[in-house]
Amino acid sequence: MQVVIIGCGVVGAAIAYELSQNSQYSITVLEKNVPAHGATGAALGIAMGVISHKVKGRNWRLREASLKRYASLLPELAAITGQPLPHNAQGILSLCFEATDLPWWQSLQARRQRQGWPLEIWPLDQVAAACPHLKLDNVVAGIYSPQDLQIAPKALTVALIAGAQQRGVALQVASPVVGFERQGNCVEAVLTDSARYEADWVIVTAGLGSTDLTQQLRELGEPLPLVPVLGQGIRVRSPHPLGLTTFQPVINGNDVHLVPLGDREYGVAATVEFPEEGSLTPLPQEAALATLWQQAIAYCPSLQTSEILETWYGLRPRPQGQAAPVIKPLAAGSNVILATGHYRNGVLLAPATAQAVVDLVTDAVE
Repeated sequence: MQVVIIGCGVVGAAIAYELSQNSQYSITVLEKNVPAHGATGAALGIAMGVISHKVKGRNWRLREASLKRYASLLPELAAITGQPLPHNAQGILSLCFEATDLPWWQSLQARRQRQGWPLEIWPLDQVAAACPHLKLDNVVAGIYSPQDLQIAPKALTVALIAGAQQRGVALQVASPVVGFERQGNCVEAVLTDSARYEADWVIVTAGLGSTDLTQQLRELGEPLPLVPVLGQGIRVRSPHPLGLTTFQPVINGNDVHLVPLGDREYGVAATVEFPEEGSLTPLPQEAALATLWQQAIAYCPSLQTSEILETWYGLRPRPQGQAAPVIKPLAAGSNVILATGHYRNGVLLAPATAQAVVDLVTDAVE
């Protein structure tokens, strides 16, 4: 059975990896650039699952399924590649600045306990002891999630596709899709600028490129509108480790993340910049990056002595008119599956998305 996956970000790579465990599928991944080139390459890979505000329904189920899969997936990939996958398993600490927010966190803590996940509410003295580099003048408590994590997105994508290739998956880079051959409600072949790939299943994981692809397939179903939301970040090197060398969690303060990257390097991210009215794509705003930096320094003043190594930005695909992510057939009876539009949660939700796609294909085959 021929499966063609369009897009090799972290989601496409995860789908290829999970599908490749079934030998009945012959899988080809088409990537117009190189793996992890788009939104994946601009991400820091913060997996906010337990500490997220999603408490029920599909959004929570996807987060929980991904966290559970990561527990087995990371050692699997380490065994395949022969080296540990870069990730931070020391949890996420979110700073609470408003006392009026504490009852909500206490309610979330109780719910997570019923769901089987630990979530801790730390008083200020505990936060200060664990993270002496933080300025806590305006902080009322710390919310610590020990089982949330951060994973290097590019390394994760490369490891996933390497594992898939070991099981026979073909990766074609520099292969932009230029068209489709259709028969009725289904796609029979995917066309690139240099080749034709027969397809029993087509899985679209192309991020912002998914809009154009679904536009080409508009006779099969409604095109998928995605809005590009820009995010900027900063990578710095500190003269010394920030805080305790034995405890380096991801810190979140008012949605500004401080991410330990190893060797005294830290990532500070990310802005959320929407297109201006009348514009299709947002451009990075210097003022937004400056505000991000000042917000980070406000709760971690030690950053002021750090050397700025680089700034970067990327575009995230945010669905219009429906929840992120979009995981569904393009239309009833179609052999085209959409697995895209993950907005800010591609790394977090990649394993659950892959399993959902496997289920869609398997159920249809059976």
